Formats: sequence, structure tokens, C-alpha cells
Amino acid sequence: MNNRTKDFLWKLKMLRQEPVLVLLIFILLAALSIFVIFPLVMIIRYSITTEDGTYTIQTIIDVIKNASYRLTFMNSVKLGVIAAGIATVIGYIFAFTITRTEVPCKGFLKTMATLPIISPPFVLSLSIIFLFGRKGLITNGILGITDFNVYGMHSLILVQSLSFFPIAYLTLSGILEAIDSSVEDAALNLGASRWKIFWTVTFPLSLPGIFSALLLVFIQSLQDFSNPAVIGGGYPTLGVEAYRVITGMYDLRTGAILSIMLLLPSLAAFLLQKYWVSGKGFVTVTGKPSQNRTKIDQKHIVIPLFTVCLMLCAVIILFYGTVIVGAFVKVWGIDYSFTFDHFRYVLSVGLKPLKNAILLALAATPIAGLTGMAIAFLTVRKKFIGKGYMSLSAMLTFALPGSVVGISYILAFNDKPFLLTGTAFILICVFVFRNLPVGIEGAKSALMQIDPSLEEASINMGANSFQTFFHVTLPLIKGAFFSGLVYSFVKSMTAVSAIIFIVSARWNVVTTRIFSLFEVSQYSDAAAYIVIMILVIMAAIYVLNFLVNLINSPQKTAKKTVKG
Repeated sequence: MNNRTKDFLWKLKMLRQEPVLVLLIFILLAALSIFVIFPLVMIIRYSITTEDGTYTIQTIIDVIKNASYRLTFMNSVKLGVIAAGIATVIGYIFAFTITRTEVPCKGFLKTMATLPIISPPFVLSLSIIFLFGRKGLITNGILGITDFNVYGMHSLILVQSLSFFPIAYLTLSGILEAIDSSVEDAALNLGASRWKIFWTVTFPLSLPGIFSALLLVFIQSLQDFSNPAVIGGGYPTLGVEAYRVITGMYDLRTGAILSIMLLLPSLAAFLLQKYWVSGKGFVTVTGKPSQNRTKIDQKHIVIPLFTVCLMLCAVIILFYGTVIVGAFVKVWGIDYSFTFDHFRYVLSVGLKPLKNAILLALAATPIAGLTGMAIAFLTVRKKFIGKGYMSLSAMLTFALPGSVVGISYILAFNDKPFLLTGTAFILICVFVFRNLPVGIEGAKSALMQIDPSLEEASINMGANSFQTFFHVTLPLIKGAFFSGLVYSFVKSMTAVSAIIFIVSARWNVVTTRIFSLFEVSQYSDAAAYIVIMILVIMAAIYVLNFLVNLINSPQKTAKKTVKG
């Protein structure tokens, strides 16, 4: 009997001891198969078959031969590369300034550096129309330009760079904080200048984070639908083109192929980031005690970096402030009189999509949060058959563009035995499975830092895996649990591309309503929706933080028990 067979039999023996755990694993594997893998298989199968079910790649060849579609594909890739480069530079400046220098107002800088990631879609697109459109405050109101074209690639680069630089900032700040400062301090003590230390020590050590940030922003740019749909103008991208082909030409097959064309670079970047870049790194944390990090305080370094960060913060505040002001004026660019009319409209005629969005997000958030923690716990702490499949399929949704998810769900759940289109359930499923990866990754990172002996002690004391998870593991990873809940709620409230194909008249949501307002140029009504969404998201984050803090850590529980 070889080692592989022994390991297989040992896994079976361990699983037999906990039948409920086996049932949970089976349910999760089945759910991931049905709601992640099955729709993906359906869209690929649909792309290579004809109406009568014959397999052929002729439609794919026709699409590839189409010069217009090839140009659209290159547009998406080009935009992704440029936006990834600019966003990574901005993210690095923020991350380096906050983690490596003695600058004031670090809390403010951190807030500004993460604000775009939790804000609704359309915010920056709407603000750029308010500021630089034909009736824009800057172009028309201040400079007197009446024919400035705000639509196109230049605006998309600006908006996507500002929208996605928080991803680069969060990735790079973690890398920079993890680099052992004694390496830089040793170079400083040997007489090297700060400039030379940066280029010979800090920058090379942060290269894995830079590549990771580039790939993550590239994926987000490719998947972005709302910004290209609103301000793309004559610069078509694949996601918007797929939507136009399906809704305007009723050609679902070509739309599916265009979405798969979008999937290929996105999936390649995801696999590259997950299995190559994330495996690269330079070990600088050796376990030996190191002195506190010496922050850079030289004025000729700190002042320029702080100034650049403040200028970027000013741009962000200008863009968000413009949208807030725009919600309170009658007609932007024509009549700046103060009014509540747009909020009256939203809270009367347009209230239903908002209520639907909140209801669906509230339903999906706890399911996504707990499912993410459970998958992370199982894949990190347990050995079972199908573990690799569970890990990969759960993370796969991060690489799937929203249009791929939306079209694949139409194909997979529009017929028996999974007839779900038009229901709230299918929307909740999209939110749950699409938002799992962030919670899983956060929980995995947290679990890696927790000694397994804590859980083993619980099991040795007679607790089963569920009791151990809820009373020992979950309290210790509640930070990741909170992040997963917030991410899930925000993304459920702000989803556009994944649901624009599957919303129904009964379950229309606020983002599709905002998108329709853009199409008829009711920008101030859209701004009122966005302001209310920001308030709802802020309130939800506060409530989630309060609820997660109610989960006591084992240490606190033990202290209370001792005091009692």
C-alpha cells in the first residue's frame, strides 16, 4: 500500500468520525458545483454549439475574424494595462508614505486611500460628467469651453485609476509593513543614502507586491462595466459590447463568446497572481527579535510625498463632493438652485429598487460571510477528498467578469431542474458566490497565524468541529469575518454587470435603476440615489462592526469565566 492510498484511507477514517462535517463538505461542494462550475460549463458549451445542438467553433471564428470585436478586445486590454500601471503607482505612493514616513494625518490618508473601494459604482463617472461634461462646472462654468468631449479613453483611465488604486494600496501596504526594517537600517548604518536604500533594498523587496497589485487592478479594470458603459463613449470595451449585443441585437451566442474573450485574460491574470506571483517573495522575517522600524523624517522626502498624497486626496474629495452637491441642485449646469426634489423622487417613485437592493444584500451578506469562513476553515485546517476542488472553485469567481457570471446564470438557470431566473434567489446566489473570495482569503491569512494547537485542545476536550469553529476559531478570525461581511454587503449593493442580465421587473435593484437614469441623462436623480447608497453602506458598516464585536474571543470568555 503506497503513501497516497494510506493518506486517502486516513482521510476517510477521519471523516467517518464526524458525519455532520462530511455533510457540510458535501453541501459546499455541491453548491460550488451548481453555482460556480455548472454555469461556467454552460456558457462554454453554448459558445461552441449551434441552435440545433451541433458542436462547432464557426461562431467563435466569425467573432475572432470580426475586426470590430478584435479592436474592442484590444481596447479592454490596453485600458486595463494603463489603469493598472497608474493605479499601482498611486497605491505605492500612498502605501510608502503611510508605512515608511513620519507624516501627519495618517488616519485621514488611510480613509481617502480606501474610500473608493466601498463607494457605489458610477460615483466617479458621474462626478467627471458634472465637472468636465458639456455643462460641466470646470469646462463650461469656469473655462467657458462648450464642446469638450468628456467621453472616451482619457476619462476611463482617470476614473478607473482612482477607482482601483485602493486595491494596489492595500496590497502594497501589507508588503511594505512585512519587510523587516533591520535590512534597511543596516544599509543606512553602512552609509547608504535613503534614495539608494529605496532602489537597492525596499523596491526590490516589494516587487512581488507590485506585480500582484498590477495583476489585481488589471483584472478589476477588465471586469469593470459601469464606468465604460457610462463614459466610454466611442471607446468600446468587451463587457459593454457584450451587453449591447445581447440587449440591442438579441444575439446571446455572440454576447457569450465576447464574454469568454473577456474571461481569458482575466483568468490568466488571476492564475498568474494566485499561483506564481503570490508564491514569490523574499523572506526578511526570520523570527529573530528586531528593533522598531525607523520611519523616514527627513523633510526633503516627507514634504513632497505628503504633498502628492494631499493633492490626490483633494481630487478624491472634489469628485465625491461634486456628486453630493449635484444631488441637491435642480439641473446641473443650468439651474443651481437648492432642492430636495431628487430625494423626494427617490423616496417615492424610486424607492422599490432601493428596498430590493437592501433586502437582497441583507440576505446574502451573512450567508456569504459564514460560508467564506467555513470554506477557509475547512481548506486550511481539515484534510478531505475534494479539498483542492473546493479551494479553486470558491476562488474562481474572483476571476470571472460580471458579464460572464450574468450570461452564464441565464443559460444555467432558465430551465428545469434549476429554473430560477426572475427570482430573488438567483440574485442572492450571485451575490453569495461572487463575493466569497475576499472573505476566504482574509480568513486563510488569519488562520495561518493561529496555532492549530488551540483548536486541537478544544477537540481533545470533547468539542466537535462545529463547536470548535464557532467558539474558538471564529472569534479569533472575527477581523477577517467583519471584512468579508462588509465586502459582501457593499458589493451586493453596488453590483451591476453580474446582475444586469438577470434582474426582473419584480426584483429590479438600485444600480440598474441608476444605470437607466444615466441613459436618459437624469444625472441629479442618479446623484440622489448614490448619496442614499453611501449613507446605507456607512450605516451597514457601523452595524456590522457592532455585531461582529459581540463575538467574544476565547481569551475574553476565559477571563469572564474566571471572574465569575
